[in-house]
Amino acid sequence: MRSAQKDAFDTLYRDHHPWLHNLLRRRSGCNDTAADLAQDTFLRILARDEDPRQLQRPRAYLTRIAQGLLANHWRHRDIERAYLEALNQQPAAVAPSPEQHHLILDTLYQLDALLRTLPDKVRQAFLMSRLEHLRYVDIGERLGVSERMVKKYMAQAMLHCLRLDNGGEAP
Repeated sequence: MRSAQKDAFDTLYRDHHPWLHNLLRRRSGCNDTAADLAQDTFLRILARDEDPRQLQRPRAYLTRIAQGLLANHWRHRDIERAYLEALNQQPAAVAPSPEQHHLILDTLYQLDALLRTLPDKVRQAFLMSRLEHLRYVDIGERLGVSERMVKKYMAQAMLHCLRLDNGGEAP
């Protein structure tokens, strides 16, 4: 980062960090979460090596980044809560080690990110099939589409997963 760019980033941080932290504290209801997300917002800008002098509306830009981070925070919290509820239903002997717990949550976050890249109806059909074990005809009724369309959705979801599993990009 060039000196002028670094100075501009320092100014951006100094001028907007307190405002962003307060915004995130109001939205998240937690001072610690707000502090973490505000820092992560500025780290994203640093990682992108963007020149803050080019920002026409810095608060709008910071808000957009922070809202995405807050949405991810909520999504991860919901995933962790669901995992812990499922874990509490298992016998104590099945409890994973702290390392396994971390790996499982990380895998769940990755699966969530993968599923969010699918079109809405494709994702819904895939989840109904795999998690609820519904027949295609029943999925079709729920989604308001034909059984044939459900088969297409499932093929699309499987192809998407295979491409990612083989190191390829998702379509």
